[in-house]
Amino acid sequence: MMYKYEHGGDIYTEKLTKDGRPFVDYSANINPLGLPLGIKQAVQQALKLCINYPDPFCRELAEVTASYLQLPQDYIFFGNGAADVLFRLALALKPGRALLLAPTFADYEKALRTVDCKISYYNLQEARDFAADNNDIVDAITPDTDLVVICNPNNPTGQLTSRELLVQILDKCRLVGAHLLIDECFMDFVSEEKAFSMRDLLATYPELVILKAFTKTFAMPGIRLGYCLSGSSELITALHQSGQDWNVSILAQEAGKAALKEHEYLAKSFKLIEQERSYLRNRLAALGAKVYGSEANYIFFYLPQPENLPELLHERGYLIRSCANYQNLQAGYYRIAVKTRVQNRGLIKALKEAIKTCALY
Repeated sequence: MMYKYEHGGDIYTEKLTKDGRPFVDYSANINPLGLPLGIKQAVQQALKLCINYPDPFCRELAEVTASYLQLPQDYIFFGNGAADVLFRLALALKPGRALLLAPTFADYEKALRTVDCKISYYNLQEARDFAADNNDIVDAITPDTDLVVICNPNNPTGQLTSRELLVQILDKCRLVGAHLLIDECFMDFVSEEKAFSMRDLLATYPELVILKAFTKTFAMPGIRLGYCLSGSSELITALHQSGQDWNVSILAQEAGKAALKEHEYLAKSFKLIEQERSYLRNRLAALGAKVYGSEANYIFFYLPQPENLPELLHERGYLIRSCANYQNLQAGYYRIAVKTRVQNRGLIKALKEAIKTCALY
């Protein structure tokens, strides 16, 4: 049986539409401003360094990142994207049983299956807009739980889990001897009044691990750079021991250093995402879609008709992410990225046409 790729961002199966235009990819949640000039220049200048092996400890990048985050340098482990770090964490921790939200990002389970970890699910309720806002999730953490994974904001729903509840979960993890992995890869896109990170608790809770990525924030998924944060020196050492030493290329390390200087780009991105997220939410609701959460740079919605919405949009040059293959979801749930106003208007127009086509039959 052939391996089936189930993420967004597959622009390679069909590169162009029938009339020769590139697809507009709403299935992957990348910063719509694109790769910053400073990162492009850094990668170009780093080409001459590629005659050497990359630094296995990413020392310069770690120093810059530690200063940026106001954390000790030895709290950071870098990987070939956040997904690479996930698989390393699975191997380093070797949990016997993990608790995951449902729905949530599929690679948590994929990574954990590689070490024969048993999976339990905390099913998020549609009646509560798929939000983890009830402390009964704490009761789901039992003495045989070794790892709890919370994506915050969650993918695909964009719903935030409150800091108060996360602290309760963290305390329960400490009580039963489990680790808590919080994926904050999309926290950079959350509005200022709602955004928060749990990294100030890393020194207090060695059980806490935080996952981050440069991918989405700086529109550099093709460069591959992510990292995790932990106050446990034992875990950081185990991560280094769980794979090859040169897992972060010289180009990625230089790109990361340049990215953290892009303050104006981040401010501009944040403003754009906030405006366009509101625009898309309102337009989708006007078309009859039910929009949930969506606090990050993507929108999660339910639109049962037309049933073949992805295909109809594909015909019009747009790729969206069907969420029917997520645990605890079904057909009719979708996730779209937040892009520029011109692109978003085009998508809404295509959606209107698709819905009108459905109404004709």
